[in-house]
Amino acid sequence: MSEYRKMNIKEWAVEDRPREKLLSRGISSLSDAELIAILIGSGNPKETAVELSRRILENVKNNLHELGKQNVEDLKSFNGIGEAKAISIIAAMELGRRRNHSSALEMDKITGSGDVARYFRPIIGDLPHEEFWVLYLNRQNKIIDKQKLSQGGMTGTVIDVRLVLKSALEKHTTSLIFCHNHPSGNPDASEADRIITKQLKDSGAIMNIPLIDHVIISQNGFFSFADEGLL
Repeated sequence: MSEYRKMNIKEWAVEDRPREKLLSRGISSLSDAELIAILIGSGNPKETAVELSRRILENVKNNLHELGKQNVEDLKSFNGIGEAKAISIIAAMELGRRRNHSSALEMDKITGSGDVARYFRPIIGDLPHEEFWVLYLNRQNKIIDKQKLSQGGMTGTVIDVRLVLKSALEKHTTSLIFCHNHPSGNPDASEADRIITKQLKDSGAIMNIPLIDHVIISQNGFFSFADEGLL
């Protein structure tokens, strides 16, 4: 019985090689694993680059958002992934995130909770920790500015309401929208979320700067206080 030998990508049929496949069929014809294989270039003595890439994806349940959370050490735990290859994957994921962010920044007017989710998802949607942000809007619901208010752990974050209102007055803001993420994947509002939202709403009302929404983003969707009738 002959000993099993792993085929090198160069021995594959031309149409099955990721780079050649991209050139002949277009980028959309490649699977996620094939795209990652192009990034890493080679596998290990037992796996081709594509096989290794498939295993990396299986480890994150084929979820690119989860892959984007991996750090260098996480990726280096795979045989065949050294520091340079790990950095290549992380850099590619960050470029994708920034591309989405650039598209979101082209939005200058908020018409509903979906716009808020689309705006912030590239910024905080797949972070491993919570971040709390605010959008400052004018009378036409156009974005004047955005600001990160705090960054916390998996369990929560702290908001300085006075800082928000001070900035709102300085920017001649007429309304506010808050947004934060839930790294757990569950977008539903917690009791703490409801309490801070009431505090923010009541404080804004005193200054005649209404809170028009608070949107919670996760990988599994988003929750809008305005849509749920909680404002």
